[in-house]
Amino acid sequence: MTQRTSLTLLTSAMLLASSCAMAQLAYVSNEKDDTISVIDLKSQTVTDTIDVGERPRGILFSKDYSKLYICASDSDTVQVMDVATKTIIKELPSGEDPEQFALHPNDRHLYISNEDDALVTIVDTETSEVLAQIDVGVEPEGMAVSPDGKIAVNTSETTNMVHWIDTSTYELVDNTLVDQRPRHVEFSKDSKILWASSEIGGTVSVIDVASRQIFKKLTFEIKGIHPDRVQPVGVRLTDDGKYAFVALGPANHVAVVDAQNYEVIDYILVGRRVWHMDFNQDQTQLLTTNGISGDVSIIDVDKMKAVKSIKVGRYPWGVRVKPE
Repeated sequence: MTQRTSLTLLTSAMLLASSCAMAQLAYVSNEKDDTISVIDLKSQTVTDTIDVGERPRGILFSKDYSKLYICASDSDTVQVMDVATKTIIKELPSGEDPEQFALHPNDRHLYISNEDDALVTIVDTETSEVLAQIDVGVEPEGMAVSPDGKIAVNTSETTNMVHWIDTSTYELVDNTLVDQRPRHVEFSKDSKILWASSEIGGTVSVIDVASRQIFKKLTFEIKGIHPDRVQPVGVRLTDDGKYAFVALGPANHVAVVDAQNYEVIDYILVGRRVWHMDFNQDQTQLLTTNGISGDVSIIDVDKMKAVKSIKVGRYPWGVRVKPE
């Protein structure tokens, strides 16, 4: 082998390694296996499975994607994983049964819903200090912080309310009544609109943030699917403000909503018991976690069609994509 050939092979290997290292990765929490599955979105295969705490559900990244926060619900903690080493480096005092959480735009204050205690716990992720615990309704679940950082919202499944928290004072300032069992909340990019899904009510309430009043309520009808199986949970919005995607639980479909006129325009068939979703980096793909079928569906956003199913662990719940 000549020196030139050796150099060419070495360069090719380095480029391949670099390409693999920079691939977009999807992290999926498997609540029955106590693991995180890692999917390489280029090869569309599971490349790693990481052991974590008991019953992982909500997951999210720090702003620089160096840390992954994990709601280990049955371990009563939020774990912090170093993404580079894939090891748990810290546990935060989350309160009992953390299920969902949201990170303030300051990349430091974590708002955590505690289902068993009817509380929202706010933790400083750098010091591990509990900054506040706020009484909310019964069985809090959904959690979001507005992109402008001014408001945090929490949903209570039994009280059927959206609770509004002032992030500067940590005070509960208002409540909005929605339909039965609200599960997830999502702010528009400009912080002006809030979407709140109600699982048993079968609706999504679209709420004006300034007035905290519902101005549109979405309902869903899928041919051949009984209305009782239409149970909205996760919601994701495109950055350009064109579309909202709503996971419809045991209906095994994702609804596509025109986010300008708030009309349902399509339904996409995915796996069984679709829970939560996340986009890839350029939002050409939408990933869904399907709890009963134990897989992740990849939706081609342009085609509005699921094009790939990837087997992961048992009962996948949350999903977050780390960009290149």
